[in-house]
Amino acid sequence: MSSERQYGWMWVEACEVLDRAERLQRQFLRYVGRGADAAVWEPPVDIQESADGLILVFALPGVAAEDISLTIEPAELTLSARRPLKLSSAEAVIRRLEIPHGRFFRRIPLAGLPLKLTASRYENGCLEVRLGREAPQDGER
Repeated sequence: MSSERQYGWMWVEACEVLDRAERLQRQFLRYVGRGADAAVWEPPVDIQESADGLILVFALPGVAAEDISLTIEPAELTLSARRPLKLSSAEAVIRRLEIPHGRFFRRIPLAGLPLKLTASRYENGCLEVRLGREAPQDGER
């Protein structure tokens, strides 16, 4: 095997490892201060872009639709949600917690033409948000 081919393979594998590490980092909670809401989960998101705008799909396992808040500003989209820890009984002993609970929070920076919320739907633990591009005003470009 040539050294060029060997290093190319190693580079691809290194990029895959970095990508996996980034995904894992988002699964862990962050501490943002003192108190009960100090632990914050960053939900994973898929983002697709088309000529019409953006489609974002947030994974929010076990979150009720009424516990989701979405805010759009010119420079960012902010999602916050809450999934309370529910025990089957007062005597239940937690042996493992792998599904995130508590407060979810994610900021997505927005650049380019201003975007507006055109549609959203929550189904099977995923929130789909559609943002459409606003047409430039006369004289703007």
